[in-house]
Amino acid sequence: MTINRAFTRIEEGEIHYRYAGSDSNEMVYMIHSSPASSVILIPLIEKLASTFNVIAPDTLGFGDSVAPREDWPSAGDYADSVIRVMDSLDIESCHFFGSHTGAHIASEVAIKHPDRVKKLVLDGIAMFSEEERKEYLEHYAPEIKPDEFGQHLVWAWNFVRDQFIYFPYFKKTPEHRRAEVSMAPPEFINKLVLEVLKGLSTYHKGYHAAFTHKDTERLPLITVDTFCGASEDDPLKTGVEKAASLIPNASKGFFPSESTEEGLNKKVSMITDFLKA
Repeated sequence: MTINRAFTRIEEGEIHYRYAGSDSNEMVYMIHSSPASSVILIPLIEKLASTFNVIAPDTLGFGDSVAPREDWPSAGDYADSVIRVMDSLDIESCHFFGSHTGAHIASEVAIKHPDRVKKLVLDGIAMFSEEERKEYLEHYAPEIKPDEFGQHLVWAWNFVRDQFIYFPYFKKTPEHRRAEVSMAPPEFINKLVLEVLKGLSTYHKGYHAAFTHKDTERLPLITVDTFCGASEDDPLKTGVEKAASLIPNASKGFFPSESTEEGLNKKVSMITDFLKA
């Protein structure tokens, strides 16, 4: 399935998005995880586009999209920007899929603008303790600026690579090693690093929004049918049970790893079955 790329314009400026599928099909709006862009969703976009019309913008401050206006935007602020994107593209309502940071944003779209959301899929929404929130806010996503010696380039490579090895990536000890995940090929790491570098000065804002999201207070306000899931090799899968217990009309399940074609196809099938039911 061919994935196309385009830009639309909202109040903040230009928004880059990927899209695929048939206009005659139902639409799925996909919101990516941090720290890259919608490039991370390409395998899912390609598969889902055989059944749905898929749109996957780069969130404000990521990839090729303009930075957010707020110094520290909340998940709700990002959600409001999603509505501006929908308005710019004449999308009245659609299904939503959000991964990690994108799950927090998508949940706020459903809470603040329920008339714009048909069904909601949350893929790996973080349900951190207050201790974890504090620790991640302090260590996970530091503010980075270009360095005259290029140290930011080395930082970006290590930042992306280490997330495949440890969780959280800044705790490089055996007990935090992600034994269930194989190291990504350097070509794939490079692709993600390039996206991180595009949003070098703003990538941390999305993480901050996720880490400060009052999920235990907000998730019970979701009224649309929701599927809470996570891949079996996702370190955030521990949040599935709690998130599903908080959301009315929620179902839950675990996706196979996307690292194999079989796993990717099964994940797409599970998402499709939920959205089509």
